[in-house]
Amino acid sequence: MNNSTRNITIVGLLVAMSIVLSRVASIRIAIGGVEGIRIGFGKLPIFLGSFMLGPLYGGLIGAISDFLGYIIQPIGPYMPYFTIISALCGVIPIMVFRILKGNERHIINIIIPVGIAVAITELFLIPLGLHQIFAIPWQVLIIPRLISAPLTIIIYSYLIHAFIRRKVLQISHH
Repeated sequence: MNNSTRNITIVGLLVAMSIVLSRVASIRIAIGGVEGIRIGFGKLPIFLGSFMLGPLYGGLIGAISDFLGYIIQPIGPYMPYFTIISALCGVIPIMVFRILKGNERHIINIIIPVGIAVAITELFLIPLGLHQIFAIPWQVLIIPRLISAPLTIIIYSYLIHAFIRRKVLQISHH
């Protein structure tokens, strides 16, 4: 199987995993009539795609997962803003990893990029969008996220590092 066929296959698999984990295997908490918090592993395949295939494919996995997930199971009106945030989940981790010239054997070199991506998206951009679009107060959005974000960072980093250690995942260096 050539490289582009392999990459397209991996993208399809990770998109499907992200949709299932986001839409079926997650806990949703409504705030003000809209989904305010989602606890689950739906972003993990996007992060995996980022590390495996690089920022372009990672961004595509994030954007396609969000868009198709909305088509399959709409929750409120479609907001392209959140599709862009989902794409950023696939771009930011590997870009930070490359900037830091991280060594994938050390878990701290996975925790930092994952932590920065989660902080930017989950703690800043998503609450900003929910606040501006739906006028949900910041405090209502931030407090639960301050609890869930560290757990997300630890779990995602551990799983990504475990995949690397077991040679299931090789980090994209190009």
